Amino acid sequence: MKKGNVIVGQSGGPTSVINSSLAGVFKAAKDNGVDKIYGMRNGIQGLLENKYVDLKECLKDGLDIELLKRTPSSYLGSCRFKLPEISENEQLFKDIFAILEKLDVKYFFYIGGNDSMDTTKKLSEYAKSINSDIRFMGVPKTIDNDLAVTDHTPGYGSAAKYIGSSIKEIIRDGLVYNYPSITVVEIMGRNAGWLTAAASLAKSDDCEGVDMICLPEVPFDVDKFLAKIEANKNRSQVVAISEGIKTKDGKYVCEASRENVATDSFGHKSLSGTSQYLAELIKEKTGCKTRSVEFSSLQRCASHIASRTDVEEAFIAGSKAVEAAINGETGKVVIFERISTEPYQMITKISDVDKIANVEKKVPLEWIVNDGTDVSDALTDYIKPLIQGEMTQIMVNGLPKHIVLK
Repeated sequence: MKKGNVIVGQSGGPTSVINSSLAGVFKAAKDNGVDKIYGMRNGIQGLLENKYVDLKECLKDGLDIELLKRTPSSYLGSCRFKLPEISENEQLFKDIFAILEKLDVKYFFYIGGNDSMDTTKKLSEYAKSINSDIRFMGVPKTIDNDLAVTDHTPGYGSAAKYIGSSIKEIIRDGLVYNYPSITVVEIMGRNAGWLTAAASLAKSDDCEGVDMICLPEVPFDVDKFLAKIEANKNRSQVVAISEGIKTKDGKYVCEASRENVATDSFGHKSLSGTSQYLAELIKEKTGCKTRSVEFSSLQRCASHIASRTDVEEAFIAGSKAVEAAINGETGKVVIFERISTEPYQMITKISDVDKIANVEKKVPLEWIVNDGTDVSDALTDYIKPLIQGEMTQIMVNGLPKHIVLK
């Protein structure tokens, strides 16, 4: 490999396994003899403020690596910072590259989702335009599972495992009393229904499963939804809905409960409150006891129930990104290709970041059934291999031990 240092950052929403990808980058770089391995504090935004750490000083031994793989959220901190187009503010790019040159960085790794791949894309394009030899690689991450090209994304399997497990427990809870109750569970995912579809995992020989699953890929009809609830109001029901469900006019259902919906720097609306709004409508319509459950950030960082498959694949993604960069690749992203579902077999490849940045992968419509209120067995079968296995936690005083950057 050519001489030079490594820098790695994390961006966007956290997951249970994003730190496993960081561990993969760190270990692979160290094993390849890299002198300095820098970590950006709070992603590209922190780098612009000259905030970074020497990871070799933070991660001392193998135990630290194992702790990092088991620690949820982003060890280095995150950001939601949108790089402008080069033509809009070239000076910003000059500032970033000046910092990278000062640190003698030759390999840049960014762990994140759609927006993070947009950052990787712009930086690699600028490097090419100025004939820089710095190599830029994206490492995939998102619980939403909405990255294009790849079969699935690290972070999704663990979130799906949490959702399936929690839904089973909610169903058990709802059947305790001898009167009907209706529980509306709101699940993340924005405009893609992959996470909400994981509610289908609850149906098994020891669980009845949910009564409805509503994804954002199809228009949400409030009247049909209420009619289905009304038809079964004499028994307890649990329904799973995506935070991003929209009516046929393209308006988020959650916007009906709020006058103003905030947006982030990428223009994404803050989605929440859908379950509460629908639970109140159901109570008004049926007179039944209702409750809303919003998993919110709980589903992102539940490392205590992380999928071992997910943790291991996240680590592999980080390692393979380093391997690709050392072999001369830049402007690329590590992706997964499924060879077989039963038995589960997966291989890694790399793809041009242009094919992934700013592209949302939706649930195929053929996997959404029963007039948009359920998902097919094929979709459930797609998810099942990704939730397999558990990680043994390192426990202290009865609670999981995490490693924290001080």
